[in-house]
Amino acid sequence: MVQAYILIQTEVGRAAAVAQKIAGLTGVTNSEDVTGPYDVIVRAEAETMDDLGKLVVARIQTIDGITRTLTCPVVRL
Repeated sequence: MVQAYILIQTEVGRAAAVAQKIAGLTGVTNSEDVTGPYDVIVRAEAETMDDLGKLVVARIQTIDGITRTLTCPVVRL
C-alpha cells in the first residue's frame, strides 16, 4: 500500500468546494482546506505508485478550481 499527502493550490475562493469534492473520491482518506501556501491537503492511499499517479492525474487534477498539485509519498525510515 502506497500512501501520500497531496498539496493543492486552488483558484481564489474555491478551496472548500475542492476539498469537499476530493473527499468523495475512492482512495482519499482525508481532505482538508487549510491556510498557507497550499489551499487543500489530501491524504490518499493506493495499491501501487502507478495507481496513486492515476488517482492524482486522472481524478484529482481534473477537478475544476485546482491550479497545481504536489504529491508527497509517505516513506517509512
